[in-house]
Parts: sequence; structure tokens; C-alpha cells
Amino acid sequence: MLDLLWLPVVAYLLGSVSGSLWLGRLRGVDIRRLGSGNAGGTNALRTQGWRFALGVVLIDIGKGLLVVWLALRFAPESLRHALVWTSLLAAMAGHIWPLFHGFRGGKGAATLVGGLLLAWPLALLAVLVTWLLVLSASGYVGVATVLAGFALLPMAAWGEVSIERWAFAFSAALLLLYTHRGNLQRLRAGSEHRFERARLWHRLWQRWRA
Repeated sequence: MLDLLWLPVVAYLLGSVSGSLWLGRLRGVDIRRLGSGNAGGTNALRTQGWRFALGVVLIDIGKGLLVVWLALRFAPESLRHALVWTSLLAAMAGHIWPLFHGFRGGKGAATLVGGLLLAWPLALLAVLVTWLLVLSASGYVGVATVLAGFALLPMAAWGEVSIERWAFAFSAALLLLYTHRGNLQRLRAGSEHRFERARLWHRLWQRWRA
């Protein structure tokens, strides 16, 4: 029972260490009061520049990587797979609802990427490819992130199927859908920010037509 509890609890606490908010304290800013109000890498990039955003992303990816390593290192073999996925979800929850920052955090994508890097590299490849394709086609970061999360579902059905992996893939995809609900609402209203420079396929089409 102790093994079932301490790893997810530690993972949640590590997830609660928000890169943007801790680095923002050093700079004297709270990026939740700027831009979109989200404590994530995209808002950090838009409001504080690429150096600050890079630090944020490295911290948020790093904590996902760390919690998976802890689960792989310390979980009993019989519970290892279940605790890897549970701990990564707990770290995402900590990032989204951080204990140390009034339960107002980021959207969880970078923490998910860090965990997948160690726990499920092939699925991470599918996630990144989906994200790049959707972003380069649409220019919408939020839409790309949501669809990239749902790319976990077909990956869970490929190869050795396990109920733990299915549950993780479904839960992670729903978490990203939930945290990006505002992006989807703005997209429907026509007010979502579009990253025009990322629309590679649109630019290629315009050149071809010219």
C-alpha cells in the first residue's frame, strides 16, 4: 500500500514545481497575469521571450522525466507499469493544479512529453509528429496539442495491449482536452491566436499558386 501511495504523491509534488512560476519569481513577474494567463511554455514565449520559455520547457519536461525514472527505479516489479503511468498522470495533475501556486498552473503537455521520453518513446514520436503536422497545417498550437494527445490512443492499441497503458493514454488525452478547452472555445468563436509563421503548408500552397 505504501508503494502505491508514495510515488504518485511525490510525482504530484514534483509536478507542482512550475517552471514558469519559479523562474517568473526570479524575474519579478507572474505570467498568469500576462498574455493568455496560462503558466505554460507558449505563454512564456509570447510574454517573456525564447530564453525564458526554454528554461520553462526544460523544467517542465525534466519533472516528467524524473517522476518516470523514480517509478522505474523504486516501484516493485509487480506494480512497475501501473505506477509509471499513475505517477506521470499525477505529475501532469500537479502541473495543472500546483499545490505551491494556488492550484493554477499550466496545461500539462511538456510534463507529458518528458515522461513519454523515458516511459514510451515510440508513442512520443507519434505525439510529436502529429503535433508538427497539425501545427504546420493550421497554425493553432492548442489544436495541435489536443490532437497530439489523442494520438496516444492508437499507439495504445498497437503492439502489446495492456489495460494500464490504455487507461493512461485515455486519461492523458482527456487531461489535454480539458486544459485546452479555452483554446477550443476561442477557435469556435474565431478569436484563437494563430501562429502564422508555423503554417508551412499554407505558405507552400501560396507559392505554388503564384
